[in-house]
Amino acid sequence: MKPKALGPIPAGFTARDGELVIGGETVSALVERAGRTPLFVYARDQLDARMAELRAVLPERIGVNYAVKANPFAPVVEHMAGLADGFDIASSGEMALLQSQGIDMARVSFAGPGKRDDELEAAVRAGVTLNCESEGEAERTLAIAKKLDITPRVAIRVNPDFELRGSGMKMGGGAKPFGIDAERVPALASHLIKAGAEWRGLHIFTGSQALNADAVIEAQSNVIALAARLSGEIGVPLPKLNMGGGFGIPYFPGDEPLDLHALGAALTEAISNLPPELAKTELCLELGRFLVGEAGVYLTRIVDRKVSHGVTYLVTDGGLHHQLAASGNFGTVVRRNYPVAIASRFDAERDEVANVVGCLCTPLDRLADKAELPRADVGDIVAVFCAGAYGASASPANFLGHGPAGELLV
Repeated sequence: MKPKALGPIPAGFTARDGELVIGGETVSALVERAGRTPLFVYARDQLDARMAELRAVLPERIGVNYAVKANPFAPVVEHMAGLADGFDIASSGEMALLQSQGIDMARVSFAGPGKRDDELEAAVRAGVTLNCESEGEAERTLAIAKKLDITPRVAIRVNPDFELRGSGMKMGGGAKPFGIDAERVPALASHLIKAGAEWRGLHIFTGSQALNADAVIEAQSNVIALAARLSGEIGVPLPKLNMGGGFGIPYFPGDEPLDLHALGAALTEAISNLPPELAKTELCLELGRFLVGEAGVYLTRIVDRKVSHGVTYLVTDGGLHHQLAASGNFGTVVRRNYPVAIASRFDAERDEVANVVGCLCTPLDRLADKAELPRADVGDIVAVFCAGAYGASASPANFLGHGPAGELLV
């Protein structure tokens, strides 16, 4: 069986006594501490290093918001509170999580289509900035605020007439359920301001999971130009501009890391030549996957080793119910291998080709196809990397009744 390439293992992971080390601990120690597999492990040192790397290239004027949807594990959120300037949420559940952490709601903005009235009310009461996704949502917000006798904090999410080229998920350009078409934004902003709302600015998110620095630079340039034009048409200073993000991480064979230095240089130049309409505007990027994705590893134990028609299968106690994306069932058209390793034999020679599958009764439950790996047996631990974002919370944990995986921040 000809091997199929695996995705690149993120930098910073090493071996000790043959085992993968995460956050200074071997996988066997981590599994013993958790008392179980499957297990997601998130490394603080990786989170810190990624934010430091980002801060080193960004101009000081640009803040960094953490998109909670990427990883809402409470200890991760608590750690990110000390690293990020603000938070972006997409539900009242995420808002309640931040409140339970004692995070200042003035640091929080709430985006996403289909916000329910109870969610709008909770956000108005808490002082969260609501990124309005439609005229109807804006009217409901004003009505709820009037009933509560509270001045709402509102921004407008813009559906721009351009997109982020090469992004994994396009969130702007053309007909979209997200945001308000750019040409309708000035009228709505003027209406909100006249109605007495606290005007908080614009949110322009064009796409996600982009690895082409030139495409991201182009999108950011377009965002700045659009925000300046809309601000001029609205006729009042723009308090804040959420420029979105879209920074991707390498998942698959052939993927190359995003060129942060090129992005930082372009943003520095853009800041030095800002249009006058944005001279005093607070600027921020909204990032999730880029901040936490490579800091997480999914650990699952091999419970059976079997051969069918000459093909070796390593059957684990995990699977797509925890790592839907790694199985190829979360937005990908052609399934490609994530970075995968035998964590308990991390530095051993690769001497066999095997399929790594999960415990579910579906042929979709695949963690690695035709992977070249060290020989592994029952009891060995498999590591799936790039599991820090859209893993535990974006997978069908209750599918077939196996339940959720454990989670640790180390």
